Amino acid sequence: MTAQFEYSTLAHPQDIQQLGTIFEQCFISGLGGEEAYINLLGVENFRIIRESEQLIGGLATLDMGQWWGGVRVPMTGIAVVGIAPEYRGSGAAIALMQHTLKELYARGIPLSALYPAVQGLYRKVGYEQGGSWCNWEVATNTIQLREQPLPLQPVVPINHEVFHELYQQQARLTHGYLDRHPAIWERLIQPDEKETFYAYFIGTKEKPEGYILFSQYSKEDGTILRIKDWVILTAAAAQTFWSFLASHRSQIAQVRWRSSAIDSLTLLLPEQTAKLKNTMRWMLRLVDVVKALEMRGYPSGIQAELHLDILDNLLDANNGKFILSVANGRGEVTKGGKGELQLDIRELAPIYTSLFTPYHLQIAGKLHGTETAISAATQIFAGSSPWVADFF
Repeated sequence: MTAQFEYSTLAHPQDIQQLGTIFEQCFISGLGGEEAYINLLGVENFRIIRESEQLIGGLATLDMGQWWGGVRVPMTGIAVVGIAPEYRGSGAAIALMQHTLKELYARGIPLSALYPAVQGLYRKVGYEQGGSWCNWEVATNTIQLREQPLPLQPVVPINHEVFHELYQQQARLTHGYLDRHPAIWERLIQPDEKETFYAYFIGTKEKPEGYILFSQYSKEDGTILRIKDWVILTAAAAQTFWSFLASHRSQIAQVRWRSSAIDSLTLLLPEQTAKLKNTMRWMLRLVDVVKALEMRGYPSGIQAELHLDILDNLLDANNGKFILSVANGRGEVTKGGKGELQLDIRELAPIYTSLFTPYHLQIAGKLHGTETAISAATQIFAGSSPWVADFF
């Protein structure tokens, strides 16, 4: 690591303004009100890097959680990694990420996730593809579900806290879902310019079985109903969700929503008219291997042992041989073992999340393992396709 960079927290008003200016240039004002965004996330959650006392870049850390195998694992999201253009290529971004990861390890954080602008930078510090973020679209007139078993209750005024408990019920059962940072909730219910925003409980106010938050807007090619967030906990709620959307067909041309790459909601549609509009993959890093493996849940019927040999160029404590023993849905890690599955810390991420099977990672040349180890890892990390509904 080059010694010329100085890493610190964000404190002084002039630094906040300077970082806001860098973000504005990096993200082409994509954040909308950079200083307001910094204050929303909390000044204390930003990290900055200087060269010769000049502030040249920074990032945000969002402490939250992620659900793996039905258990919440603490995870820090990394957002808005920005370096002033005249300092790009100097190694500043890598130094900033290295310092941040060392700090997260010292704080005992097991996992970190981010959305990459370029994968190369983050792979160099141990991140790899972890799961999907997908936008779906369907023509409203093709939904064709009319039966609506549950009532819909408008939520006015819209206060995100009334949705938290329902959201957590769905999150617990959804591989990769976030235990959201408060700032993600805040931004979720902020309508964009020229958008009208609506919220409904699906079911009765006393016992809702889901909810839907959406906005409506017109584009040159027609009107769009954009679902910003949804929770569906029962079959009746799923049926009601679609029939409610179908009832908009006289005015709304398209419905858009976020879901998994393999969306089970679309199973209710009479034909395969829903299309994946766009998709990208977020990246995950195991910051503390022992904690990450011990804190998540595993399939309850499995009793197995996996002998790992891990290489981590940044965090020394993650290096070497480990035995993961899984029983009764929980894992225990001890040092040592035969090292039958050899891999870089990067490649542990898509195994951990079930994005790729160990077999496919071996075919891609990303790991080496004995047949026994590949088989054990496949059983231990079996899970549904991981996804996140939120971009951060």
